[in-house]
Amino acid sequence: MTAPKNITRDDLENRFRQFQGGIERRVDEKKNTLVSVAAGGAIVLLLLFFLLGRRSGKKKTTVVEIRRV
Repeated sequence: MTAPKNITRDDLENRFRQFQGGIERRVDEKKNTLVSVAAGGAIVLLLLFFLLGRRSGKKKTTVVEIRRV
């Protein structure tokens, strides 16, 4: 049976840095895609609200007739 290896603070720091570096790389790769999708979705929503508002305005117009007596 072999004796267990002592884990030092440096070992732990190195492993955590490796782990954190891997996660940061993945987040950076996905960030650009997420920003593009969010911007596209915002533009589509603004266009949809604009068009629905225009339609609603046309549908509820009132004609006022003024007559002189």
